[in-house]
Formats: sequence, C-alpha cells, structure tokens
Amino acid sequence: MIFDQDGSITIITQEKATTIELVKKLETLYPKYKNNNIIISLTTLGKISTEEIIEFLQLSNTHRASKHSFIIVTNKVDLDEVPDEIIVVPTLQEAYDIIEMEEMERDLGF
Repeated sequence: MIFDQDGSITIITQEKATTIELVKKLETLYPKYKNNNIIISLTTLGKISTEEIIEFLQLSNTHRASKHSFIIVTNKVDLDEVPDEIIVVPTLQEAYDIIEMEEMERDLGF
C-alpha cells in the first residue's frame, strides 16, 4: 500500500493485497486521513468484483458523512453494477474532477 499526499487529497494505491485486507488496514489507519479527501487507486490489481467494491461501502459512507470525498479508481469493474452510494471512476483524473465538483457543492451548501 502506497500513500501519497496531494494538498488535501490522500491517494492510497493498492498493489498486492486483497481489497478485504486493504479495507481492514484503512479502517485501522483512518484517523490519520479522516480530514482529507481520499482516493483509493486499485488500477494495479486484476479484475475486481462488485462485492470487493462493496467492502469499501461502510468506510465510504462514514467519510462522506463527514463532508469529505471518497473515490475508488479502477477500470476493472463493471461500473453499471456498482451501487450508487459509492463513487467508482476509471481514471485518476476523473477522481480529481469529482473531488473538485464535490468541494464546490459543499462550499455552496448543497
């Protein structure tokens, strides 16, 4: 797991472990990153199932409830099968774009 900081955005790149192991590590380390927008990059992993994406749902809901963005980046999952409650995009640039839009919405009070 690689952690990169880009302003108020923490980018977490998963290289080897399963998504379940990643979720457990993130839950443990969450207090350190809870005040940042979070991007989870799963682009280096192989095919990812919808069930694996759903493993992030509770963490995503908690983070989004605290008025921060939580986005998963992967192009190896069928985006039509992913629940609307979790944001999954195919590229890192799209993740940055969504964070920018969500920050504008928060600033405007939406």
